[in-house]
Amino acid sequence: MRILGLDVGERRIGLAVSDELGLTAHGLPTLERTALKADLRRLEELVAEYAAEKVVVGLPRNMDGSLGQQGNRVLDFIERLQGRIPKIPVVPWDERLSTKAAERVLLEADLSRSKRKKKVDQVAAVIILQGYLNSPAFNGAGHPL
Repeated sequence: MRILGLDVGERRIGLAVSDELGLTAHGLPTLERTALKADLRRLEELVAEYAAEKVVVGLPRNMDGSLGQQGNRVLDFIERLQGRIPKIPVVPWDERLSTKAAERVLLEADLSRSKRKKKVDQVAAVIILQGYLNSPAFNGAGHPL
């Protein structure tokens, strides 16, 4: 069972996909956002290309757990994506600090600022998806508990 992971931002969407066993997340090229319909169409194509059976979308929350403006935008995006791929579950996943963790990973890899900027969304998507794969909500054998 492959799962597609998304880190939805205003300018880019970081992408990751799991291996077939649902054990590890691998980064995919970042999607530069254009128009909502085009973005949704491309994600639909990726779901088909990777035969994804689920999409996990990072949901940005405030540190107190509440949703801010970006969190509400992502919920709207999830709703629209679910309408585009009705047979595939689209699951929100708490992404608090995933971008900060991604930046830290890239700094430790000693990448230049311009390279970090190009990779941060992809790495954040990997962190989001790997967090889901490692969670009790997912048993690692490709099936939710």
